[in-house]
Amino acid sequence: MVKFALGQLGDIEIKQLKIFKAVVECGGFSAAEAELNISRPTISNHIAALENRLNISLCKRGRAGFSLTEEGHVVYDQTVQLLERMELFRNTLNNLGEHPAGNLKIALSDTLSTDDRCKLPEIYREFHMQAPEVQLHVEVQHMKVMEQMVMNNQIDIAIIPYHRKFASLNYIHLFSDQHYIYCGNQHPLFTMEEKEITEQVINQYKLIHAGLTPHDEVYHQLAQMNLSASSYHYEARVSLLLSGCYIGFLPEAVALPYVKKGELKPVATSCRHFRLGMAVISKISTQPNRARELFLNVIRNCHKDAEMAPPYYRAKRRLLTIFSKKKTGAH
Repeated sequence: MVKFALGQLGDIEIKQLKIFKAVVECGGFSAAEAELNISRPTISNHIAALENRLNISLCKRGRAGFSLTEEGHVVYDQTVQLLERMELFRNTLNNLGEHPAGNLKIALSDTLSTDDRCKLPEIYREFHMQAPEVQLHVEVQHMKVMEQMVMNNQIDIAIIPYHRKFASLNYIHLFSDQHYIYCGNQHPLFTMEEKEITEQVINQYKLIHAGLTPHDEVYHQLAQMNLSASSYHYEARVSLLLSGCYIGFLPEAVALPYVKKGELKPVATSCRHFRLGMAVISKISTQPNRARELFLNVIRNCHKDAEMAPPYYRAKRRLLTIFSKKKTGAH
């Protein structure tokens, strides 16, 4: 088969390539329907038109499921690079004007949008006053996903609970949460006296955890516990705790409304607790992005009274000091 040259790309081809990219990343036509908000037959028509335009087969679909052809892998990789370059071009032009313009993509961990300590309404208001032409796109994501998305330039800024530091990211510490173990009012520990809840007792009960590799301080506390369920999102953890079947760590602020209603109770508070910081992350980059830098400056200004050192790094230094003393035999 003789293949003809593609020629110039127009808006139609760009749209078809975006749809193709979404189909690949969703793993098939059906899964892409919700992502693209268009019907499966329409998606299929766009992919067929793109294949006709390129004169190659991009993917296989049928009873065996969705998969890319060898050519499809190449087109997908080139599409990702093309769209990233287009976004970079757009951002560069938007940084040439007197005021920031374009899009700013922000992702948050769950519960942070309505957490007063984040001061997000104040931040959004101040940013809008200084950059009314910028369109904000805000979504809720998993922490590990957000870190990767920031590093891959898929989002500009993320606000996360954090326990590690990447060299390619900037961090702005916002505030810290105190975490305790909680149980529901149907759990055996709810009516037990605090003095009876020893480490041996607490280790017997099924624990919900975040499903992440924790930092040193948390890992030390989880090491001997009965890890029996996992959920990253606090709302899901609360519902599991309310079942009376599990215990689990929650931020004090998240648990407080349920504690006031008598539905949850902190237990083993003297031996099982830790602090976790909340941070804004952004990619270290030489490429100017005035909207992103302005948003970060607004955050710094609104949180100028925040504690300077996040608790994790203090805890890490403390653990390193203890380890060093043990090696040298110091007391």
